[in-house]
Amino acid sequence: MTRETDEINNAYQACLDGAYTIDTIIATHNKGSNATDKDFEWNATHDEKKARVSRNVGYLKYQKNTYADWGDKDFTAINAAITAADAFTE
Repeated sequence: MTRETDEINNAYQACLDGAYTIDTIIATHNKGSNATDKDFEWNATHDEKKARVSRNVGYLKYQKNTYADWGDKDFTAINAAITAADAFTE
């Protein structure tokens, strides 16, 4: 499958957004009882957070492993989020 540049850029941005969501949920979880209503998913249970992180990491892994047309896109933040998500959802 050949993707157009706009499609690649949109998919890459979606991956970055997914990585941000993962990082934010884990950071909120790590605050424990210090999380407030200003923290994303602050009132979600641990299982709910794990489920959301799992959905997001699934998307990241699918995108990363399915397509090889990323060019010079930097996957550092995405790879770090995958690693963190895998540890969080064990």
